[in-house]
Amino acid sequence: MHVTVKHPHVAHQAGISVAMQNLDFSYGSTPALKDINLDIPDKGVTAFIGPSGCGKSTLLRCINRMNDEIPGARITRGSIRINGINIYDPSVDVVKLRRDVGMIFQKSNPFPRSIYENVAYGLRLRGVRDIPVLDQAVEEALQASALWDEVKDRLQESALGLSGGQQQRLCIARTIAVKPTIILMDEPCSALDPIATAKVEELIWGLKADFTIVIVTHSMQQAARVSEKTAFFYMGTLVEADDTSKIFSNPSVKKTEEYISGRFG
Repeated sequence: MHVTVKHPHVAHQAGISVAMQNLDFSYGSTPALKDINLDIPDKGVTAFIGPSGCGKSTLLRCINRMNDEIPGARITRGSIRINGINIYDPSVDVVKLRRDVGMIFQKSNPFPRSIYENVAYGLRLRGVRDIPVLDQAVEEALQASALWDEVKDRLQESALGLSGGQQQRLCIARTIAVKPTIILMDEPCSALDPIATAKVEELIWGLKADFTIVIVTHSMQQAARVSEKTAFFYMGTLVEADDTSKIFSNPSVKKTEEYISGRFG
């Protein structure tokens, strides 16, 4: 991870990208997350599931400190470490952290610029000016997001002219162009039709070889399709986390079974 710290790295477990320990989080005086202990494996897909308001999106936004933007929102106990570094240490550069931990939102948010400039945006921010370098990076990111063949002849057209599903894949291309190590996805398919959803899910499956992906989803079917690990949250607590196949076929906790079987939520 590309952050500068004033203290030595803490040894981290091989194969673990994100480690959360005894994490409590509050919005003002209102607790939102309680005693979260969770390891997110490197290079794979971990799904966060649970009913609305259970804390899964709050936890996702803790991983790249997006909650810092909310007045009064804070971690009151515990830590989140990425590659052994406590990302809430005062010495961590939050801008660099967010470059390394990309985010895809529920609603696609392309900039009102050309398709090309959307993908090149983050690279230009980092000072990349060499046109051949930008051209190659844009093509590689669009290839990786399974969008190149659909847009290669219209790169200078507005991104706002793309379909909803294409816009979401463009946002994924924009994210991966700056080469993060972790990609957070907050219900990336909730505004998409089934065909566009299937394309994004296929894309997620292809990206996991190169990125650690964490996806929040209301769709248990989607979690079952795209993830290897699933964490189930309820009322701000982590109820159970395990291999996705086990969570959906033989969960260890009764509350998980009740949610999976549709008895509440």
